[in-house]
Amino acid sequence: MSEISYQLKNIEIKDYENLKKYYNLRRPETADSNLLDLFIWLNRYPTQYFLTENGLIWVAKSEQGQYYTSVPSCKSEHLQECFNMAQTYFNTVLKKNLVMYLVDRKALEQLSLPEDKYVIVPDRTYADYVYDAEKLRTFSGKKYHAKKNHLNFFKREYEGRYRFAFLSKENETEIMEFLEWWKLGKKHTQEHEFIDSEAEGIRYILEHEQVFDYKIGAVYIDDRLEAFTIGNYSPIEDMVYIPVEKANPNIRGLYQYICSEFLKQAFPEALKVNREDDMGLEGLRKSKLSYNPIYLVEKYTVIQKKIEQ
Repeated sequence: MSEISYQLKNIEIKDYENLKKYYNLRRPETADSNLLDLFIWLNRYPTQYFLTENGLIWVAKSEQGQYYTSVPSCKSEHLQECFNMAQTYFNTVLKKNLVMYLVDRKALEQLSLPEDKYVIVPDRTYADYVYDAEKLRTFSGKKYHAKKNHLNFFKREYEGRYRFAFLSKENETEIMEFLEWWKLGKKHTQEHEFIDSEAEGIRYILEHEQVFDYKIGAVYIDDRLEAFTIGNYSPIEDMVYIPVEKANPNIRGLYQYICSEFLKQAFPEALKVNREDDMGLEGLRKSKLSYNPIYLVEKYTVIQKKIEQ
């Protein structure tokens, strides 16, 4: 590889369409393959990249100073080649062992990494939950009996007082104010440390809404914003990705209503929904499991044992 190929580039909004082309080369059904997610969390997980002839290689550095990467964005037939290039960069330029996070099972199987050279660790914390979209629109069937009860309670209790609406950058102030209020209720939870970064990311995509392809759904009760969610659609997978969903937890059935209504109004024909991982948080895991995922998208960490000479 030529020296110029190792030149790291910052992720900038002007490069969105070009990055999107690389993201679409291989679709592993992970939240990490959702470009919107990258921009939302860019302020918390600063990431750079370099381009090769057949793919895009990620380079990131943690707050503790550890360099790491994730699965290259490339076609499946070029995955091994790009993996090798990422490893070469780590070994020869950074003088570090390769550390690759969020590796999906399909990539792992294709790479078939030898046990004597790599440690492979399953990472349940970042496994994505995938659901049948129609089930979340209707909450039909015995498994969703409790969810349907909550939904029906909300509709009865707040009949004539609630409305669903789509939001845009014009609603930025009230979205930010809602997030500040929502944050107060998370003060003593593990989620608290992520909220400011997420809010900053939401502000960023709102300010560049002309670039991104997403929809924001919201619920007002008595003309007060009480819930909102953000989602975007991948036609390649027929999958809706939901990176953000916030609702007043004191209003019974509100989470069920916005989950159901957003899919009905924004993505009525989508087949599947990826509601991302649970970050290893017990309460979030319990909640995501209660919506009956049809499967989890498994992820792994790959650690190179020693630098290749």
